[in-house]
Amino acid sequence: QVQLVESGGGLVQAGGSLRLSCATSGGNFNSYNMAWFRQAPGKERAFVALSHWSGHSTYYADSVKGRFTISRDNAKNSVYLQMNSLRSEDTAVYYCAARKPTSSQYNYWGQGTQVTVSS
Repeated sequence: QVQLVESGGGLVQAGGSLRLSCATSGGNFNSYNMAWFRQAPGKERAFVALSHWSGHSTYYADSVKGRFTISRDNAKNSVYLQMNSLRSEDTAVYYCAARKPTSSQYNYWGQGTQVTVSS
């Protein structure tokens, strides 16, 4: 059973930074594409960032480009999201997700961690 556990959320002032972590267990982390999504109150869950399983490619939503950085540590089976220059509109529950390279959808999800940005 693959498990994903996020941590690092919290309350931060606008312009501040947070680093989210997602620790995985029970699966072959090195083979998964890892992503972060977020869901703001009253909105659908939205893609934030992706790290290709090879570690060579990353992708970002336009709204976070230049402010957020996704990274992974295959030795620790973990993926991270460094969030800088936070804005009130970044307030959301952030979810970590894992997708097998052959899958068209994300196979595993974490429980989420709350990020609140005060203006």
